[in-house]
Amino acid sequence: MAHIIVIGGHGKVALLLARILTRAERPGKVEVSSVFRNPDHSDEVAATGAEPVRADIEQLDTHALAELLAGHDAVVFSAGAGGGNPARTYAVDRDAAIRVIDAAAQAGAKRFVMVSYFGAGPGHGVPPDDPFFPYAEAKAAADEHLRASDLNWTVLGPSRLTLEPATGRIEVGTGKGTISRADVALVVAAALDVDSTIRRTIDFNNGDVPIADALARLADPQ
Repeated sequence: MAHIIVIGGHGKVALLLARILTRAERPGKVEVSSVFRNPDHSDEVAATGAEPVRADIEQLDTHALAELLAGHDAVVFSAGAGGGNPARTYAVDRDAAIRVIDAAAQAGAKRFVMVSYFGAGPGHGVPPDDPFFPYAEAKAAADEHLRASDLNWTVLGPSRLTLEPATGRIEVGTGKGTISRADVALVVAAALDVDSTIRRTIDFNNGDVPIADALARLADPQ
């Protein structure tokens, strides 16, 4: 049985992901722990089938995070400060993310899926006076730290998020478009199961290709 821990467990994508991972008909039984900061969210997280774990990753050091991750096979990082406060954005989306990556290595949680955004990286092109700049800088640093690690990492870059229902279909690496949060959750769940996603950065939109087929093609682009 696989043990997966989701960081940022009360986020919209994370709540959908936990339901996908824990549903009875999904092949391969897993246990899911969902980490969140606000104790008022415990019942909502538990309703997904995941084990609620209340912890503030912004406050925990690497050693404490390694203890949190111990016993898990895979980590999904889907946390975020939510914008609006540059200091918190750097604290959560960069600094805490980097500590979680280092903690995963310490804890032996070799599989790591980072939920980033389409086009993230050092060449993100966001001007310093844009309110999005702190997030772009934070994600660039965290993603690069993950890529430099020895973990079996995947960086997922969904484009602009919507609240539309899941389609189960995407297109990979094309121009920026939109993607439903429900489809992002499906992509994360599928990526955890597919070795062709390991050590790859995957930017994606909603499209015409079934998710499983789109990810399988990464192993054989032809």
